Amino acid sequence: MKKTMLAAAMVFALAGGAYAQSKQDFVLVNRTGYDISELYVSPAKKDSWEEDILPDDGLEDGDTQTIRFNGNTGICIWDLKVVYEEDDSSAVWHDIDLCKVSKITIRYDRKSDTTSATFD
Repeated sequence: MKKTMLAAAMVFALAGGAYAQSKQDFVLVNRTGYDISELYVSPAKKDSWEEDILPDDGLEDGDTQTIRFNGNTGICIWDLKVVYEEDDSSAVWHDIDLCKVSKITIRYDRKSDTTSATFD
């Protein structure tokens, strides 16, 4: 179990890394109207988030970021958390099967004040 947690803590590298494609790799698309300053991805049901995996300049509205895992962790179900630059508010999604999802698009609806995601 301890090895799994340690491996999970070290699975991420952003685009440009020299890693073989993993089943869990995905593209994050920001269509919220706001910049995202932090992104966390952790194995589902874990008690804590891993480290922020976005570059220091974050992910601006309208931009995309490829998230690459360092090898195949054998874990398919993950939780995702984004933090917005403007007010440090956050949105969380649970139990995403990254072995089946290759693109996550995040949107914010100002009228209903809700953040949603589509998983393709």
